[in-house]
Amino acid sequence: MTTQTTPLFVHEEVASALRDGHPVVALESTILSHGLPYGRNLDVGRRVEQTVRDGGAVPATIAVLDGRPVIGLSPAELERVCAPDAGLDKLSLRDLGPAVGLGRSGATTVAGTSALAAAAGIGVFATGGLGGVHLGAAQSWDVSADLGVLAKVPTVVVCSGVKSVLDIAATLEVLETNSVPVLGYRTDDFPAFYLRSSGHPVGWRVEDAKQAAAVISAHRRYANSGVLLTNPIPEESEMDRALHDRLLQEGLAKLADADVHGADVTPVLLEHFHSASEGVSIDANEALVLSNAKLATEVAVALS
Repeated sequence: MTTQTTPLFVHEEVASALRDGHPVVALESTILSHGLPYGRNLDVGRRVEQTVRDGGAVPATIAVLDGRPVIGLSPAELERVCAPDAGLDKLSLRDLGPAVGLGRSGATTVAGTSALAAAAGIGVFATGGLGGVHLGAAQSWDVSADLGVLAKVPTVVVCSGVKSVLDIAATLEVLETNSVPVLGYRTDDFPAFYLRSSGHPVGWRVEDAKQAAAVISAHRRYANSGVLLTNPIPEESEMDRALHDRLLQEGLAKLADADVHGADVTPVLLEHFHSASEGVSIDANEALVLSNAKLATEVAVALS
């Protein structure tokens, strides 16, 4: 059942939790529709939601369906998002207006999900990885909208850093410029998605969810920007670095040969990792998403 609270449609379970002050964790839909293969995506979507429930919070997977921003998908809507013939657009914040106005359906990225979560009153969001500054951005100006949205909305994004295909140093500089605190969960190193460390330091370290919640609460007193809480992939699920580096070089060459840019970079790169690693990257992706959902839930509970 979905209830309308203009301009969003908020699932009754989510709306009830928000009214009563219970913890809610936002979840994106792009990772399901564009990031994981059919079959595996629905299983991961259900497991992530169950991880949030097991931790004492309400999951709110977000998407735009038939021109309606939906906050908290029903089981049938989750199946629709994960269907092989769903035909969903990939919606960043700039795409929400056109998608709603034209009655289109789409899966929301980190930027789109963060904005819709904030509009619904949800302050914590779990995802896989953040977008960032692309290599060669000095010439192409190719910078993910995720960074700009984090500068403007007070959402806490729990993720495993950014993919190593990005310019991580430049990404961290942009976050600093936009007053977005970068926290490392039990780490001093900024993670690189499949790898636990990118070689770049984080600004601040927290040891548990209560410390993270204290930092987030304090930050919200002084700034309207979001907070990035980085959680390295579980050690046992980290991709072998030699395999990772080989796949990365192959993926970069593939992007260059096909002249792939912008929003198409991540899907093409992920597909190469998934196929060339014989499923290793899919297992790693699933592990880090579940780990991030668990941590986000702990933080949401602490904040509530």
